[in-house]
Amino acid sequence: MPAPKKPEKQKPERPNAPGTHDGDRIAKVIARAGICSRRDAEKLIAEGRVKLNGELVTSPARNVTETDLVSVDDKPLAQPEAARMWRYHKPAGLVTTHKDEKGRPTVFAGLPKSLGRVVSVGRLDFNSEGLLLLTNDGDIARRMEVPSAGWTRVYRVRLFGKVTQADLDRLAEGTTIDGVKYGPIIADLERSKGVYAWARVSLKEGKNREVKRVMESLGLKVARLIRVSYGPFQLGHLAEGQVEEIPARLWRERLGIGRKKRGALEG
Repeated sequence: MPAPKKPEKQKPERPNAPGTHDGDRIAKVIARAGICSRRDAEKLIAEGRVKLNGELVTSPARNVTETDLVSVDDKPLAQPEAARMWRYHKPAGLVTTHKDEKGRPTVFAGLPKSLGRVVSVGRLDFNSEGLLLLTNDGDIARRMEVPSAGWTRVYRVRLFGKVTQADLDRLAEGTTIDGVKYGPIIADLERSKGVYAWARVSLKEGKNREVKRVMESLGLKVARLIRVSYGPFQLGHLAEGQVEEIPARLWRERLGIGRKKRGALEG
């Protein structure tokens, strides 16, 4: 009589990866809907403004699927559209925010209505100018602006004060100002005349008012700050105040994204 067959060992189930039937984190879904960045979506949850299938969400550690209904301020999220990205030449005198407490003019108030709701990739200060990237996908914005992404920001800076290349070379080692650590900055002196000079500055962190603070540590004042590139994207000859869409093929290639729909973006 043949021996009974041993039961086959069942393989342990693996945890569901993000993007499978377990869905995505709710903050990521909100960001993809163009409401805000993922970080700001987490703030909305903390403020009690997000519901999932009619129930208040109290933690961002919730996954949702395509069959779930997510609402912000009791308004259901719109169906995700194709992700888009634009180059914008920000003039000085605008705040990079949707609403300013001081009532100052904002970047978003002056954009063409045809863009719909967009968010910026990082920010530029009130008096700063130059390239500002915009997207209708808050999750993509977050991916691009975090320091771990390693994207280099390049600025042209007009300086007031006596400066030499040797002075600027000191920034390449990084510096600490008032307890805040700033990473290496590459600064090349382009030209100088008297107490005015132009320098080309490259950095990867992009902390708040970083260029101005490190230059002040050298005894210099920033008279003008123009961002000319962000990663592979260039300001070029884009006129001040002008906005121009970046072909999806180009920015998806730079970000390593192969799919067109925001609801199906990889990573």
